Amino acid sequence: MSPHESADAVARAAAVLEEAARTGAPCAPVRTLLPEGDLEAAYAVQRLHVERGVTAGRRLVGRKIGLTSPAVQRQLGVGQPDFGALFADMAVPEGQPVAAGRLLQPKVEAEVALVLGADLPYRDPTVADLLRATAFALPALEIVDSRIADWDISIVDTVADNASCGLYVLGGTPVPLDRVDLHAVRMTLTKNGETVSRGTGADCLGSPLTAALWLAATLAGLGDPLRTGDIVLTGALGPMAVAVEGDEFTAHIEGLGTVTTAFASARTEGAGA
Repeated sequence: MSPHESADAVARAAAVLEEAARTGAPCAPVRTLLPEGDLEAAYAVQRLHVERGVTAGRRLVGRKIGLTSPAVQRQLGVGQPDFGALFADMAVPEGQPVAAGRLLQPKVEAEVALVLGADLPYRDPTVADLLRATAFALPALEIVDSRIADWDISIVDTVADNASCGLYVLGGTPVPLDRVDLHAVRMTLTKNGETVSRGTGADCLGSPLTAALWLAATLAGLGDPLRTGDIVLTGALGPMAVAVEGDEFTAHIEGLGTVTTAFASARTEGAGA
């Protein structure tokens, strides 16, 4: 495929994903529109999405890391994580339900969020660099979503689709890293009061810090490093759970605390109008 043809393919894939998000109708996999297995083209689609968002006035506030589970990596036939962009308008405050119909096919996973207090411009960051640069950690829920029907995704699909990111919820009590061992933390995720997922910090690439180091090095290598104030969702600590209207999720992460979100039902929203 020539450079011109590749650029056209990137634009077509971006348009398909944007139309799915706009209409709420999931689309067919976009991997058929891009060169087979071409992650560079997939990230080009993602960059186009980010650039258009920023041009439209959306505020970029950080990144998310995906595919931190070895089992999921094997499922998609890859040996490394991926990343996507976080915008301010994707944040859902605790206590504010996710509006019915806002997402297409959401799933919830519990994660450790890091908030940076300094830039991380190094292509070879060390753990010490990351610890110095991190202002604090928070418990977080990532509400993943796919614009692609039935989650029929390859690595190319999910990368192009902003790493299947939907929304995110941050806990409200910051914890300095010298007060918690992120490798050893234990997580429990409940759905409507029943446990649906468990995991530990070690289940996220060995540690959420390891995942964050990978992201910092990758972005610095791309000339777009993590900056002061950035939020980093470091990746799932356990399996994700499907969400439907009326569900309520609570994650408890040892040493970091608890974070909760709920999904409004159309009937409830209508009754309150």
